Amino acid sequence: MLGTTEDGGWLFWRVMACVRPSRGSKRQVILFILCVCVCQNGAETLRYSLAEEMERDSFVSNIANDLGVAPSQLAARKARIVSEGNEQLFRLNQNTGVLTVKESLDREEICPQSDTCTLFFKIFFENPLQLIRGEVEVRDVNDNSPVFPEKEMVLEILETAPPGSRFPLESAQDKDVGSNSLQNYSLGANSHFSLDLRTKKGGAKYAELILEQQLDREEQPELNLFLIATDGGSPPRSGTAQVRIVVMDANDNTPVFGREIYEVRLAENSPREQLVVRVAAVDPDEGSNGKVRYTFTQTSERSRQLFKLNPASGEIRVVGNLDFEEAKSHEMMVKATDSGGLSAHCKVQVEVLDVNDNAPEIVLTSLTASIPEDAQPRTVVALFSVRDRDSGDNGRMECSIDRDLPFSLSPTFDNYYELRTNVALDRERMAEYNITITAMDWGTTRLSSQESIFVQVSDVNDNPPQFTQEVYTMSVTENNSPMLRIGSVNATDTDAGKNAHVNYTLVRQEGKEQPDVSVNSESGDVYILHPLDYEEVRAFEVEVRAADGGSPPLSTRAVLRVVVRDENDNAPVVLHPPPDSSAVAGELVPRWARVGYLVAKVVAVDADAGQNAWLSYELAKVTEPGLFHVGLHSGEVRTVRAMAERDAPRQRLVVLVRDHGQPPRSTTTTLSIALVDGFSDAHLRLSEEASAADPDGLLTLYLIACLACISAVFLATAVAVVVVKVWRARRSEAETLPNFPKAATESTPGSLPRSYMYDVCFTAGTINRQSSPLRRHGSQTCGSSLHCKHGDGAKCQFSSKPLAHSPVSEEKDKHVCPHWLTSSQGKENEKTKHPPKNYQGGTRLLCERAKPLSS
Repeated sequence: MLGTTEDGGWLFWRVMACVRPSRGSKRQVILFILCVCVCQNGAETLRYSLAEEMERDSFVSNIANDLGVAPSQLAARKARIVSEGNEQLFRLNQNTGVLTVKESLDREEICPQSDTCTLFFKIFFENPLQLIRGEVEVRDVNDNSPVFPEKEMVLEILETAPPGSRFPLESAQDKDVGSNSLQNYSLGANSHFSLDLRTKKGGAKYAELILEQQLDREEQPELNLFLIATDGGSPPRSGTAQVRIVVMDANDNTPVFGREIYEVRLAENSPREQLVVRVAAVDPDEGSNGKVRYTFTQTSERSRQLFKLNPASGEIRVVGNLDFEEAKSHEMMVKATDSGGLSAHCKVQVEVLDVNDNAPEIVLTSLTASIPEDAQPRTVVALFSVRDRDSGDNGRMECSIDRDLPFSLSPTFDNYYELRTNVALDRERMAEYNITITAMDWGTTRLSSQESIFVQVSDVNDNPPQFTQEVYTMSVTENNSPMLRIGSVNATDTDAGKNAHVNYTLVRQEGKEQPDVSVNSESGDVYILHPLDYEEVRAFEVEVRAADGGSPPLSTRAVLRVVVRDENDNAPVVLHPPPDSSAVAGELVPRWARVGYLVAKVVAVDADAGQNAWLSYELAKVTEPGLFHVGLHSGEVRTVRAMAERDAPRQRLVVLVRDHGQPPRSTTTTLSIALVDGFSDAHLRLSEEASAADPDGLLTLYLIACLACISAVFLATAVAVVVVKVWRARRSEAETLPNFPKAATESTPGSLPRSYMYDVCFTAGTINRQSSPLRRHGSQTCGSSLHCKHGDGAKCQFSSKPLAHSPVSEEKDKHVCPHWLTSSQGKENEKTKHPPKNYQGGTRLLCERAKPLSS
């Protein structure tokens, strides 16, 4: 931008370089003067000179060369010309940078009241915003000839007029100025009059006719002269008027004005018919020679339109609208003439006083209708100018806007203002602003005008989406249908447009399987993809990300927790007795068992949860009603009464296990119970029945033989330990056998017992081994082959001595156990040849030695 002295010197050499190739001396002089003016003004203003009446699209200057910029920059920065006023007089070619006139300029039409005619314009650049002033001086061309108001002027001069009398003539009007304006008057050759050229206060020239020789009406009553007005143009132009001199009869007194000059000050808002001044001339003659009439002479046409002179009274009144901005003063010449033709002249000067009758005008030059919310403070939003046609304080102006707005006004030059932002804008707080610019002058009665500017704040993606909750908890019942909607997540974004468009996605976590859930990217609806199983997964969490459509996008995350609700879809599963156990290997119950004797415990579990896993037990089918009872919640099978001889030795119980779900699910298990008088007898009978019923007896026999061989190896290694224990048992004092509790207090409902005991009995006959579960706690060994102690570590000891069967089955056994060791709480107490009378199932017995029976 042109604005420094160094730039001015650079421009000087640029101009001189352009001048040298030019051969026209006139163009060189003009460009040299332009260069000097530009340099003297610090290159703040581009000044050009142009002759009037040039053809349309005449060349003025090359703006690009004068500014030292490439022509492509003009188009890139949207350079344009704005002339002051309502009419655009110049045109700028953005491709070449050439400044031309749009129409032929007539200086007399553009500047009718001014000696110099200067047209002002502004060059506006955008990206960035830049303003350069320019002036074009319209040089006058001698295209107008002097013109007299009337082609014929009539002067009535008394024949008694003395030589030397002066008679002012009507002045010719030349619209040109300077040297082209009216410069001289000349008079045709005659013997009575000469011409004297005079100058008015404003510089205008007029001619006065001087009587050189006494007139004689009788000799020559009328004279015709030619008045020629000539301007100073090259070539000069001229205008001619005829002056007809009528010689009047003698009237020796002329009217006389009281003052030669009347000065009046008049406000520009004076109403019509207001009296300006009254001029008065006195003629001492009598009769018609003393009667004076007043007329305007040597007065411009504009003044005649604004003022009216009463020919009889001499009053001058306002008849038009005065305008200080159009003309600051008016000068009129009043001629007083009596009936005899004698006249006198006076001058009336009216000074127009300025009145604050023009409100300031706001002219918007540039406006940015939309500004991004991340624009830096002090960003230019609009550029406008303010002007007031009044003068003085009436023309002084000030501009303001509402102080609550984040904008401010900064004056630049020539009454131009910039509208700038004060702080960073926030579209979410205020999306648009209606700014009212008020311009007010400093007159006594202050006038103002307003201009409204609408500025919209465009959105910038500066706000991430926000979830309504940090954690979303949703539930679904297991075994759901695929693509089941269980809820939705919601996030909002305070931005606008695509910056507020939210998309939802699941956050994938490395090393984890893809969850069985999906989120609709548009609506946020949550769907379960596949049926869920409560028993496999009861709850899981995923992260949901909400991202907006900005560039770059902003996002936030929330936790989605899915809780699976249980459904009664699993039937109870019986753990004990095992589903695949043989019905032959049942429970043994002595016939002398007491009421409440614990026969067995049915253990079942349910994979469901809550009340769907609450189990209850009941007898669905029994061999002997009223003999056994099962606990409703514990599953313990106990005797209800004492055994009778009529009770069948084999009992079969069907236990129904049912959960509390809706609808409930159930399962059954079968317990085989053998009522025995002694354990050996029962084992023999069961073994024989099993051998007879087993179709794979040979294979079973081989397996039993292998097991016996392996057991023999272990018995050989444990014989020493058994001998020591037997020896210690013989020495110990006899103790009474303990009684087992009526209820298995150490077991809890719904759980397996900590241990089970097995008896192992061997004979020299065909029976090798029989094993069946008997009791829960401690350890029990029938015979001396296997001694298992259940507890911590579940250790088992084997004895090398052969086993003996219970004395109660001596009739069927080939061996007898003569000595019984009874033990309670892990101590050997005494030796007996027969089982104790108070022996019950569950007491640990150790057979010390077996002897063969005699035949």
